[in-house]
Amino acid sequence: MKVSTKGRYGLKALIDLAINSGEETVTIKSISERQNISEGYLEQIFCVLRRSGLVIGRKGAQGGYSLPKSPSEITIGEILRILEGSLVLVDINHDKDIDSLDKCINDNLWDMINKKINHYFDSITLEDLVNKYKDSNDSIVYFI
Repeated sequence: MKVSTKGRYGLKALIDLAINSGEETVTIKSISERQNISEGYLEQIFCVLRRSGLVIGRKGAQGGYSLPKSPSEITIGEILRILEGSLVLVDINHDKDIDSLDKCINDNLWDMINKKINHYFDSITLEDLVNKYKDSNDSIVYFI
């Protein structure tokens, strides 16, 4: 499994959105400037996110994007599956005609790894990453 630029930038943009949205929407332009990601690429990513219902878009002068639910209710697994598709390391052959050694390897290795990967990503929420980001930035002390 390899997470593409689309997945990494989409996750980064959603963390930025969660940090910077409150009562107001957040524009793609502002995310682009803060995260140094092309506006055009973010437009493509947010089109996918909007169609999936993971973000809400509002048009007009006060337009932008917001999250339809709390960051604590959005898992990293959900985000990556929307942007990347399946989160599996190995596609498993579930044919009934596979030999017993392949079945043993599939059931005891590949299937278990795939489940652990999905469980791990599903156990982390957008809020978890927002909090870790805030904690790491709060601990920086500048001396003049």
